[in-house]
Amino acid sequence: MNFYSTNNKNIKVTFHEALLKGLAGDKGLFMPESIPILNSNFIQSLSRLSFQDIAFEIASKFIEDEISKTTLEEIINSAVNFEAPTIRLSSGLSILELFHGPTLAFKDFGARFMARSMEHFLKNEDKEITILVATSGDTGSAVANGFLNVKGINVIVLFPKDKVSKIQEKQITTLNNNITALEVNGTFDDCQSLVKTAFIDPELKYKLNLSSANSINIGRLIPQTFYYFESYKNFDSHKPVVFCVPSGNLGNLTAGLFAMKMGLPVHKFIAATNTNKVFTEYIANGKFNPRPSHTTYSNAMDVGNPSNLERIISFYNNDHNLIKKVIFSRSFTDDQTLNKMREIKDKYNYIIDPHGAVGCLAVDTFEASSKGQYNNIVLETAHPAKFLDVFKNNLDFEPLIPERLSQCLDKESKIVEISKDYKDFQEYLLS
Repeated sequence: MNFYSTNNKNIKVTFHEALLKGLAGDKGLFMPESIPILNSNFIQSLSRLSFQDIAFEIASKFIEDEISKTTLEEIINSAVNFEAPTIRLSSGLSILELFHGPTLAFKDFGARFMARSMEHFLKNEDKEITILVATSGDTGSAVANGFLNVKGINVIVLFPKDKVSKIQEKQITTLNNNITALEVNGTFDDCQSLVKTAFIDPELKYKLNLSSANSINIGRLIPQTFYYFESYKNFDSHKPVVFCVPSGNLGNLTAGLFAMKMGLPVHKFIAATNTNKVFTEYIANGKFNPRPSHTTYSNAMDVGNPSNLERIISFYNNDHNLIKKVIFSRSFTDDQTLNKMREIKDKYNYIIDPHGAVGCLAVDTFEASSKGQYNNIVLETAHPAKFLDVFKNNLDFEPLIPERLSQCLDKESKIVEISKDYKDFQEYLLS
């Protein structure tokens, strides 16, 4: 299968090239030339398939013969070796727990799949790759962990100063080896801008082999479709399925749209946002007004210029009415988020993180505005313990810290501080 640039559909590359390049030369994002449609028998048999079987079937449709079936099975079995359970809180509300991987965040799926796929392609190439990744929290730790000690790959993680949780920062900054942590004096959008500018810098392109592990890389989105199918197989009632996606850079939502196009019977997607609500405004009026992000308790959603919107626009041929028909979106404040976290604990004895709480708020709004009965599934994108400071400072309860998370807290951090000025970043890379 070929992949085209969202800026120019005549620019086409293989999966191998799209994965290693990350971003097209014209600064566009790579998109599949066509979305493969899965056999209806496959959809109907989901309940009888393992998570790994589902992942292999989906990945093979995008990758085709660029990776042998045997090797792809090995990649899948190594990358997707943890569960993604769907927990029913009520007849109409379920939580898809995506935090059972090594770094306790949904981004483990994409990062581990990417790392193993890149390692496969690079083993026969005599070159090193430098991965640049901007993070608002969980992406950095997932990518760093997924690529740790992978031969031929160096990873540079950019995170905004004082805008990720302390636990997230520790996960990013204590690995060392082939992982470097850059603390940027700015926002996530500044970090993302530095990465995107580096990709089109002719001097860097000449001297370095750069790639990305953000959701701008198509290699992140393909494995994120896996768990939509895995969750759907748990529902055999006649109520339509609605997925609610806490949304920042819109990669998770885009992967869900891929899944629906592949044949997964999704009734609708809900894009839940915090007060960084540029996408919610776009859904409402068709106007995209990017602006600087600001800090909230649901920090992974603190994005003021979401990259994957251009994928969604390309996917639906810039038809806003069609996009609005498929996606419902609402935004919520930190106070509303905290109240919902309390309510979920009191009502279901379930501790949810701030992102999942925003998702539950959006489900309430959707249910109130619609007439049907639905199986609403909220994506719980990170373990609540990763936001321990939110609980300690605002709530009278807190989650238990998993051992693999607590282990990193006593480790020494190694951080390189830089400004948000691109010249500083360029000089660092060239040095």
